[in-house]
Amino acid sequence: MQWTLVIPLKPLTRAKSRLSDTAAEGVRPGLALAFAQDTVAAAVACAAVADVAVVTDDERAARELAALGARIVPDTPAGGLNAALAHGAGVVREMRPRTPIAALNADLPALRPMELAVVLAAAGEFPRAFLADAAGPGTTLLAAGPNGELRPEFGPDSRSRHRISGARELELPGVDSVRQDVDTGDDLRAALALGVGPYTAAVSAGLLIPGS
Repeated sequence: MQWTLVIPLKPLTRAKSRLSDTAAEGVRPGLALAFAQDTVAAAVACAAVADVAVVTDDERAARELAALGARIVPDTPAGGLNAALAHGAGVVREMRPRTPIAALNADLPALRPMELAVVLAAAGEFPRAFLADAAGPGTTLLAAGPNGELRPEFGPDSRSRHRISGARELELPGVDSVRQDVDTGDDLRAALALGVGPYTAAVSAGLLIPGS
């Protein structure tokens, strides 16, 4: 099964405010872009992925991510994360009505293509499925099969909300890179321990990370 991934990305100037203890305000946009670049590069390299659509209105991010092979979908609703995902999924389904779709976080800098393929293969067994983040209460991936609607419920406690919505939770070993999103300095240290991609490695090299 070949998937289309929908990756939402807010304007870089407003991204990753919770990393203020680790990265200065002027550094965070570049760090957020690096996370997205490593995420998209790994997604494009995944054998189970046919297409990657990034929903964003950030011109710099659009330019850089398109260069990696992503298709850029303008965030027309400008109504937040779930609205962006629903819009992106709708655009994708207009072009490919029966393509399986997975929403993927843009802040997975340690993402491994083979681990992503394992998650997508498991998700393909269910009409809707999701993967919880490393911290526990969140979600890094939500998938819908060819006949399913995405129905994203990202945000605080999204793990619980996706479960209540009827999506099947995937409990898989050995897919840490797909679960390790980055919102805080501790998250970044955990991602660095897993081994991040080249874009994040380059930007984070200049950071003084507390506790590292």
